[in-house]
Amino acid sequence: MANLQLLPKWIMKRYLILWKEFDTKEFEFGQALSVLQKMPKPDDRRIVGLFLSELRKAGWLEVNFDPVDTRKRIYRLKKYNEIFDEIVLSSLRPKSEINSGSERT
Repeated sequence: MANLQLLPKWIMKRYLILWKEFDTKEFEFGQALSVLQKMPKPDDRRIVGLFLSELRKAGWLEVNFDPVDTRKRIYRLKKYNEIFDEIVLSSLRPKSEINSGSERT
């Protein structure tokens, strides 16, 4: 189970825009860039790259290499209802259970 996190508003807004476009289908960076450039204040390549990186770090995005061209990455959004369920469940676990793997002896 990944260490999922809630997202800042600017990331959540973009996640929802991509969700509306792709749902759980695979997409590439260029496709995400194209969709996010249609916003009232379009994102540039740098912002889209930062957004996808933050989304991946928070556990909301799966990233795989393209089997044909390993320089390219294939993205897939995780379902938000599953993410929220996991966040809620992890917040209900006792702290000792969450930290048990990182204790020093």
